[in-house]
Amino acid sequence: MLTPAHLPFEALHGALKAAAEATRLRILALLGEAELTVSDLTAILRQSQPRISRHLRLLVEAGLVQRFREGSWAFFRLGEREDAAKLARELVARLDPDDATLARDRERLTAVRAQRASAAQTYFRRHAAQWDRIRKLHVADEAVEEAIVGALAEPPIRALLDLGTGTGRMLELFGPQIERGLGLDLSLDMLALARARLDRAALRHCSVRQGDIYDLALPKDSFDAVVIHQVLHFLDDGARAIHEAARVLRPAGRLLVVDFAPHDLEFLRDEHAHRRLGFAAETVTQWMKAAGLDVVLQQSLAPEPASEGKIAVSLWLGRDPRITLAAPAREVA
Repeated sequence: MLTPAHLPFEALHGALKAAAEATRLRILALLGEAELTVSDLTAILRQSQPRISRHLRLLVEAGLVQRFREGSWAFFRLGEREDAAKLARELVARLDPDDATLARDRERLTAVRAQRASAAQTYFRRHAAQWDRIRKLHVADEAVEEAIVGALAEPPIRALLDLGTGTGRMLELFGPQIERGLGLDLSLDMLALARARLDRAALRHCSVRQGDIYDLALPKDSFDAVVIHQVLHFLDDGARAIHEAARVLRPAGRLLVVDFAPHDLEFLRDEHAHRRLGFAAETVTQWMKAAGLDVVLQQSLAPEPASEGKIAVSLWLGRDPRITLAAPAREVA
């Protein structure tokens, strides 16, 4: 059970007043399960869009719920930082999960999630051939993910940020080990895939939203670890993205960059919008140093000799220097 910090009388009164209505309490319970749109909540609660919007506005104003926009859509979830948001989570935790009204709402939520998953799979099928072709060109995903997990093994991660989250695989990979995970991506189609993946994995403490990698709408010192996985080669300014990622690291926080080593496959630029054909080890290393990070690991993974792979994958791990003892740098060829 979460124990909220003390709240001023007016703030506590406003939060309790906002929650003390049947539909709004049901909304809090649903948002404790998943982030939802007004349309989702309208379908689940069988109430009009204006009425649901009015309830959500009151919950947001009271600090119990957080709203964020993706294109023309707005998503809602339980708040994360304010003391009133902690109160919302405590109220949800006290609800009886076997209550008939809440059970019916969860059944309708399951139907909404199934519709999401169906739409995501349709998109995936349309693009799967392209992704599979690229996947065969580089080191096997299993080997790369093993290296990623190893690089971030210690110390434990409480809050993880995945920039350019794509299908949400990094959140799924680390989800069981972390307290909170957030994935950002510009593509609404990719966010739909990521949400479907997180729903299947039941990772309620992980969420995704639309965001600009160059201008993160996040405060400084927010995350223990940030991952930029196979994203830099799409960007015009990788150095700027790394600098912005470093800004949101907590003291001793870590930034892991995973991307292609230099290669000459021009069709990736022509057909798949790759702006950079891989990165030399020293390029990303210098970007990390310029962002104020200590580079503690640089590792390159070559494709298996018998595979179709032609591209090596590189990893760079930078650490915020605000610690008493810095880990020595190590390099693996």
